[in-house]
Amino acid sequence: MTLPSWLTVTRGKAPLLVSIPHTGIDLAGLENRLVSPWLGRRDADWWIDKLYDFAEELGATVVHTAISRTVIDVNRDPSGASLYPGQATTGLCPTETFDGDPLYRESEEPGPSEVDERREKYFVPYHAALQAELDRLRALHPKIVLYDCHSIRSVLPRLFEGTLPVFNLGTNDGKSADPGLQATVGQVLAETGESFVVNGRFKGGWITRHFGQPQNGIHALQMELSNRGYMREPESKGAPDNWPVPYDPAFAAPIRARLKRILESAIAWAGR
Repeated sequence: MTLPSWLTVTRGKAPLLVSIPHTGIDLAGLENRLVSPWLGRRDADWWIDKLYDFAEELGATVVHTAISRTVIDVNRDPSGASLYPGQATTGLCPTETFDGDPLYRESEEPGPSEVDERREKYFVPYHAALQAELDRLRALHPKIVLYDCHSIRSVLPRLFEGTLPVFNLGTNDGKSADPGLQATVGQVLAETGESFVVNGRFKGGWITRHFGQPQNGIHALQMELSNRGYMREPESKGAPDNWPVPYDPAFAAPIRARLKRILESAIAWAGR
Protein backbone atom coordinates (compact mmCIF):
# COMPACT_ATOMS: atom_id res chain seq x y z
CA MET A 1 0.00 0.00 0.00
CA THR A 2 1.34 3.42 -0.96
CA LEU A 3 1.13 5.82 1.96
CA PRO A 4 0.24 9.51 1.55
CA SER A 5 3.17 11.88 2.09
CA TRP A 6 1.86 13.05 5.47
CA LEU A 7 1.65 9.53 6.93
CA THR A 8 4.77 7.75 8.18
CA VAL A 9 4.95 4.11 9.23
CA THR A 10 8.18 2.67 10.58
CA ARG A 11 7.93 -1.07 11.03
CA GLY A 12 9.48 -3.03 13.88
CA LYS A 13 9.01 -6.56 15.16
CA ALA A 14 8.63 -5.97 18.90
CA PRO A 15 5.11 -6.42 20.37
CA LEU A 16 4.67 -2.63 20.59
CA LEU A 17 3.02 -0.07 18.31
CA VAL A 18 3.64 3.61 19.12
CA SER A 19 0.99 6.00 17.78
CA ILE A 20 1.84 9.70 17.41
CA PRO A 21 -1.36 11.45 16.29
CA HIS A 22 -0.99 15.07 17.41
CA THR A 23 2.48 16.44 16.61
CA GLY A 24 1.50 17.44 13.07
CA ILE A 25 1.62 21.11 12.10
CA ASP A 26 0.58 20.79 8.43
CA LEU A 27 -2.59 22.87 8.14
CA ALA A 28 -3.47 21.42 4.71
CA GLY A 29 -4.10 24.79 3.07
CA LEU A 30 -6.34 26.22 5.80
CA GLU A 31 -4.00 29.06 6.73
CA ASN A 32 -6.08 31.85 5.16
CA ARG A 33 -9.30 30.60 6.77
CA LEU A 34 -7.88 30.54 10.29
CA VAL A 35 -7.60 33.43 12.73
CA SER A 36 -3.85 32.77 12.48
CA PRO A 37 -1.62 29.82 11.53
CA TRP A 38 0.05 30.09 14.94
CA LEU A 39 -3.29 29.64 16.71
CA GLY A 40 -4.00 26.67 14.45
CA ARG A 41 -0.84 24.99 15.69
CA ARG A 42 -0.81 26.06 19.34
CA ASP A 43 -2.46 22.90 20.69
CA ALA A 44 -0.11 20.49 18.91
CA ASP A 45 1.64 17.89 21.07
CA TRP A 46 4.92 19.74 20.64
CA TRP A 47 8.11 17.67 20.27
CA ILE A 48 6.50 14.37 21.25
CA ASP A 49 7.95 12.75 18.11
CA LYS A 50 11.43 13.87 19.21
CA LEU A 51 10.81 12.79 22.79
CA TYR A 52 9.97 9.24 21.73
CA ASP A 53 12.46 8.90 18.87
CA PHE A 54 14.16 6.06 20.76
CA ALA A 55 11.13 3.81 20.14
CA GLU A 56 12.51 2.48 16.87
CA GLU A 57 15.68 1.34 18.67
CA LEU A 58 13.46 -0.82 20.89
CA GLY A 59 11.98 -2.51 17.83
CA ALA A 60 8.65 -0.70 18.10
CA THR A 61 6.48 0.10 15.12
CA VAL A 62 5.72 3.83 14.88
CA VAL A 63 2.73 5.41 13.09
CA HIS A 64 2.83 9.21 12.77
CA THR A 65 0.75 11.84 10.98
CA ALA A 66 2.08 15.26 9.95
CA ILE A 67 -1.46 16.69 9.63
CA SER A 68 -2.47 19.15 12.35
CA ARG A 69 -5.25 18.24 14.75
CA THR A 70 -6.86 21.53 13.64
CA VAL A 71 -7.53 19.91 10.25
CA ILE A 72 -8.87 16.72 11.84
CA ASP A 73 -8.30 15.07 15.18
CA VAL A 74 -7.60 11.39 14.53
CA ASN A 75 -8.07 10.67 18.25
CA ARG A 76 -11.76 11.60 18.30
CA ASP A 77 -14.86 9.52 17.65
CA PRO A 78 -15.33 9.68 13.85
CA SER A 79 -19.08 10.13 14.38
CA GLY A 80 -18.35 13.40 16.18
CA ALA A 81 -19.72 12.13 19.52
CA SER A 82 -17.96 13.46 22.61
CA LEU A 83 -15.56 11.11 24.39
CA TYR A 84 -16.08 13.04 27.63
CA PRO A 85 -19.80 13.87 27.85
CA GLY A 86 -20.48 16.86 30.04
CA GLN A 87 -16.87 18.04 29.98
CA ALA A 88 -15.24 20.65 27.77
CA THR A 89 -13.27 19.13 24.90
CA THR A 90 -12.54 19.69 21.22
CA GLY A 91 -14.20 17.89 18.34
CA LEU A 92 -13.33 15.85 15.28
CA CYS A 93 -12.69 18.98 13.22
CA PRO A 94 -12.15 21.55 15.97
CA THR A 95 -13.51 25.07 15.58
CA GLU A 96 -11.92 26.35 18.79
CA THR A 97 -8.71 25.85 20.76
CA PHE A 98 -8.35 24.17 24.14
CA ASP A 99 -8.85 27.63 25.67
CA GLY A 100 -12.05 28.21 23.71
CA ASP A 101 -10.54 30.71 21.25
CA PRO A 102 -12.14 30.56 17.78
CA LEU A 103 -9.85 28.91 15.24
CA TYR A 104 -11.63 30.12 12.10
CA ARG A 105 -12.41 33.52 10.71
CA GLU A 106 -16.10 34.37 10.54
CA SER A 107 -18.09 32.03 8.23
CA GLU A 108 -14.97 29.94 7.44
CA GLU A 109 -15.72 26.94 9.67
CA PRO A 110 -16.01 23.56 7.93
CA GLY A 111 -19.50 22.32 7.16
CA PRO A 112 -20.69 18.70 7.32
CA SER A 113 -19.59 17.80 3.78
CA GLU A 114 -16.09 19.19 4.37
CA VAL A 115 -15.83 17.28 7.65
CA ASP A 116 -16.76 14.11 5.73
CA GLU A 117 -14.06 14.86 3.14
CA ARG A 118 -11.40 15.39 5.81
CA ARG A 119 -12.44 12.19 7.56
CA GLU A 120 -11.97 10.19 4.35
CA LYS A 121 -8.73 11.91 3.37
CA TYR A 122 -6.89 11.95 6.73
CA PHE A 123 -8.70 10.04 9.48
CA VAL A 124 -9.41 6.84 7.55
CA PRO A 125 -5.83 6.32 6.26
CA TYR A 126 -4.33 6.88 9.71
CA HIS A 127 -6.61 4.34 11.30
CA ALA A 128 -6.16 1.92 8.43
CA ALA A 129 -2.40 2.11 9.00
CA LEU A 130 -2.86 1.45 12.72
CA GLN A 131 -5.10 -1.53 12.00
CA ALA A 132 -2.73 -2.98 9.42
CA GLU A 133 0.24 -2.76 11.76
CA LEU A 134 -1.71 -4.16 14.69
CA ASP A 135 -2.76 -7.10 12.53
CA ARG A 136 0.84 -7.66 11.40
CA LEU A 137 2.21 -7.55 14.94
CA ARG A 138 -0.60 -9.66 16.29
CA ALA A 139 0.35 -12.37 13.79
CA LEU A 140 3.85 -12.33 15.33
CA HIS A 141 2.92 -12.20 19.02
CA PRO A 142 0.17 -13.63 21.27
CA LYS A 143 -0.35 -10.18 22.77
CA ILE A 144 0.78 -6.69 21.79
CA VAL A 145 0.67 -3.17 23.24
CA LEU A 146 -0.60 -0.04 21.48
CA TYR A 147 0.92 3.01 23.16
CA ASP A 148 -0.67 6.33 22.16
CA CYS A 149 1.57 9.37 22.80
CA HIS A 150 0.22 12.77 23.86
CA SER A 151 1.09 15.96 25.72
CA ILE A 152 -0.76 19.03 26.93
CA ARG A 153 -0.18 22.22 28.87
CA SER A 154 0.07 21.71 32.62
CA VAL A 155 -2.59 24.32 33.42
CA LEU A 156 -5.72 24.55 31.27
CA PRO A 157 -8.67 25.82 33.35
CA ARG A 158 -11.23 25.18 30.61
CA LEU A 159 -10.36 21.47 30.52
CA PHE A 160 -9.38 20.64 34.11
CA GLU A 161 -8.87 22.18 37.54
CA GLY A 162 -5.47 22.97 39.00
CA THR A 163 -2.21 21.59 37.66
CA LEU A 164 -2.18 18.31 35.77
CA PRO A 165 0.12 15.53 37.01
CA VAL A 166 3.27 15.02 34.93
CA PHE A 167 2.19 11.51 33.85
CA ASN A 168 -1.43 10.73 32.97
CA LEU A 169 -1.97 7.08 32.04
CA GLY A 170 -5.28 6.09 30.49
CA THR A 171 -6.76 2.64 29.88
CA ASN A 172 -10.42 3.64 29.50
CA ASP A 173 -11.01 2.73 33.14
CA GLY A 174 -9.33 -0.63 32.65
CA LYS A 175 -11.31 -1.65 29.56
CA SER A 176 -8.52 -1.21 26.97
CA ALA A 177 -5.68 -3.12 28.66
CA ASP A 178 -5.03 -6.03 30.97
CA PRO A 179 -4.81 -5.05 34.67
CA GLY A 180 -1.33 -6.57 34.76
CA LEU A 181 -0.05 -4.20 32.08
CA GLN A 182 -1.66 -1.21 33.80
CA ALA A 183 -0.05 -2.25 37.08
CA THR A 184 3.34 -2.77 35.43
CA VAL A 185 3.39 0.70 33.91
CA GLY A 186 1.90 2.18 37.08
CA GLN A 187 4.81 0.76 39.07
CA VAL A 188 7.30 2.41 36.72
CA LEU A 189 5.44 5.72 37.14
CA ALA A 190 5.55 5.40 40.92
CA GLU A 191 9.29 4.83 40.79
CA THR A 192 9.88 8.06 38.82
CA GLY A 193 9.05 10.20 41.87
CA GLU A 194 6.99 12.48 39.61
CA SER A 195 3.28 13.16 40.01
CA PHE A 196 1.07 10.71 38.12
CA VAL A 197 -2.49 9.47 37.86
CA VAL A 198 -4.14 6.46 36.23
CA ASN A 199 -7.49 7.06 34.50
CA GLY A 200 -7.81 10.59 35.79
CA ARG A 201 -8.94 13.45 33.55
CA PHE A 202 -7.53 11.68 30.48
CA LYS A 203 -8.70 8.08 30.24
CA GLY A 204 -7.74 7.54 26.61
CA GLY A 205 -9.18 8.90 23.39
CA TRP A 206 -10.71 7.13 20.41
CA ILE A 207 -7.50 5.31 19.50
CA THR A 208 -7.20 3.73 22.94
CA ARG A 209 -10.91 2.96 23.22
CA HIS A 210 -11.38 1.67 19.68
CA PHE A 211 -8.29 -0.50 19.29
CA GLY A 212 -7.86 -1.67 22.88
CA GLN A 213 -9.25 -5.21 22.80
CA PRO A 214 -7.59 -7.22 25.56
CA GLN A 215 -9.77 -10.23 24.73
CA ASN A 216 -8.11 -10.27 21.29
CA GLY A 217 -4.56 -9.72 22.52
CA ILE A 218 -4.40 -5.96 21.83
CA HIS A 219 -3.77 -3.84 24.93
CA ALA A 220 -3.99 -0.06 24.49
CA LEU A 221 -2.51 2.66 26.70
CA GLN A 222 -2.67 6.44 26.36
CA MET A 223 0.06 8.54 27.93
CA GLU A 224 -0.72 12.22 28.34
CA LEU A 225 2.35 14.15 29.50
CA SER A 226 2.25 17.59 31.03
CA ASN A 227 4.48 19.89 28.99
CA ARG A 228 6.53 20.90 32.02
CA GLY A 229 7.86 17.36 32.25
CA TYR A 230 10.01 17.78 29.15
CA MET A 231 10.10 21.47 28.18
CA ARG A 232 10.45 24.87 29.84
CA GLU A 233 6.75 25.59 29.77
CA PRO A 234 5.76 29.27 30.18
CA GLU A 235 3.39 30.11 33.02
CA SER A 236 0.84 31.67 30.67
CA LYS A 237 -0.97 29.89 27.84
CA GLY A 238 1.76 31.07 25.48
CA ALA A 239 2.04 33.67 22.75
CA PRO A 240 3.70 33.70 19.31
CA ASP A 241 6.93 35.03 20.84
CA ASN A 242 7.32 32.25 23.43
CA TRP A 243 5.37 29.22 22.19
CA PRO A 244 6.33 26.61 21.30
CA VAL A 245 9.43 26.53 23.46
CA PRO A 246 12.34 25.07 21.44
CA TYR A 247 13.11 21.43 22.08
CA ASP A 248 16.04 21.07 24.50
CA PRO A 249 17.45 17.50 24.49
CA ALA A 250 19.30 18.06 27.77
CA PHE A 251 16.18 19.30 29.56
CA ALA A 252 14.12 16.42 28.15
CA ALA A 253 16.71 13.72 28.95
CA PRO A 254 15.35 12.72 32.39
CA ILE A 255 11.79 12.13 31.19
CA ARG A 256 13.05 10.39 28.06
CA ALA A 257 14.84 7.88 30.27
CA ARG A 258 11.62 7.27 32.20
CA LEU A 259 9.56 6.91 29.04
CA LYS A 260 12.09 4.44 27.67
CA ARG A 261 11.69 2.39 30.83
CA ILE A 262 7.91 2.47 30.37
CA LEU A 263 8.12 1.18 26.80
CA GLU A 264 10.67 -1.45 27.77
CA SER A 265 8.38 -2.63 30.55
CA ALA A 266 5.44 -2.83 28.12
CA ILE A 267 7.49 -4.91 25.67
CA ALA A 268 8.66 -7.19 28.47
CA TRP A 269 5.10 -7.63 29.75
CA ALA A 270 3.85 -8.51 26.26
CA GLY A 271 6.63 -11.04 25.87
CA ARG A 272 5.72 -12.92 29.03
